[in-house]
Amino acid sequence: MSDKKKNDGKVLAQNKKASHDYFIEDTYEAGMVLTGTEIKSLRAGRANISDSFALIRNGEAFIHNMHISPFEQGNRHNPSDPTRPRKLLLHRTQIHKLLGSAKQEGYTIVPLKIYVRNGYAKLLLGLGRGKKQFDKRDTAAKKDAQRDIQRALREKQKVAR
Repeated sequence: MSDKKKNDGKVLAQNKKASHDYFIEDTYEAGMVLTGTEIKSLRAGRANISDSFALIRNGEAFIHNMHISPFEQGNRHNPSDPTRPRKLLLHRTQIHKLLGSAKQEGYTIVPLKIYVRNGYAKLLLGLGRGKKQFDKRDTAAKKDAQRDIQRALREKQKVAR
């Protein structure tokens, strides 16, 4: 067996609403400070980041409203709060870039997905600018048109065979 873990690169949770609600302009990879039972629950796929957001306070980044369900075989007498703020591990320069960009009008720090890389849980953060309603409709129309084109090409290939 190789050095790589079998869970390498596995996406554990994804924020599908983020690409619908924001134009993602830049991404950053951050580590997370988790307890032992939280990482076990994460690896079991029991996490939700759809309503979560990241904030920077006192030069440190935190993720709020990320729900990690308590691990069933874990400490039942003293379970951790499933939605507690969790510290994110970023370089100081990355934090300063995020803070400067997030202070601009309309920008926010959005969690995109959680995955395992080299045995560690990582969070992909996106610097997003909020979409207006007409932007959302335009994006949906483009996706529909692309889907129709792909469907027509598939149909044409089936007929040609």
